[in-house]
Amino acid sequence: MRRVYTRKSMTEYDPRLVTPACLHLASKAEESTVQARLLVFYLKKIQSDDKHKYEIKHILEMEMKILEALDYYLVVFHPYRALSQLLPDAGLNDISMTQLTWGLVNDTYKMDLILVHPPYLIALACIYIASVLREKDTTAWFEELHVDMNVVKNISIEILDFYENHRMITEERILSALNKLSMKP
Repeated sequence: MRRVYTRKSMTEYDPRLVTPACLHLASKAEESTVQARLLVFYLKKIQSDDKHKYEIKHILEMEMKILEALDYYLVVFHPYRALSQLLPDAGLNDISMTQLTWGLVNDTYKMDLILVHPPYLIALACIYIASVLREKDTTAWFEELHVDMNVVKNISIEILDFYENHRMITEERILSALNKLSMKP
């Protein structure tokens, strides 16, 4: 969905339709298909707005528009593989560090980081944050990697800024923004 909105405007593609269409497309790409019929069923249960009642054909049409917007390229490389290889290498593969870093990586999907930075750098930034939070000295390990620590630290700052800014976004503000979008012609 983020990749779609890097190329298309929210006023051009309604997020209320793009979201289920992306879910449908992603489920196909991951070979665990969620039927469009089921998505429509649940959409009708949660949306009380008659103006935005979508049917199966709407989801399937949007799916094609999404594919075109993405130039039919659905491959996304994830930081999890790098993370699972880097943690033991750093000597940080205890359950506490694994859970913390995994949670940090999960949260990066709420940002555009995966579209901007290579997955291994995101994994390293999450390890860096977790090691600082848990007071683990990873300085020597990072030096052995010969990685640009300025980049790792900048990604870390982006992640931490997200947490700070996320506290300010309330459900009311999100609904207000969606209402403003739906009022546009």
